[in-house]
Amino acid sequence: MGKNLRIKAARAAKDMSQKDLAEAVGVARQTMNAIEKGDYNPSIKLCIAICKALGKTLDELFWEEDENEEQ
Repeated sequence: MGKNLRIKAARAAKDMSQKDLAEAVGVARQTMNAIEKGDYNPSIKLCIAICKALGKTLDELFWEEDENEEQ
């Protein structure tokens, strides 16, 4: 699991800090930082909460796209 730049980008687009997003989903800012850095694998429940807070789908934020399937 690499860095999650998609969460960071979606958060920035909504003008939210890591702390804002963390509070919106009920985790510590350090947890959100670890998720964005790829050091922490969030539960599906937390993934869904992050998606709702950012107005994105799981596909948009979390699922790795397999480039071979795009053909």
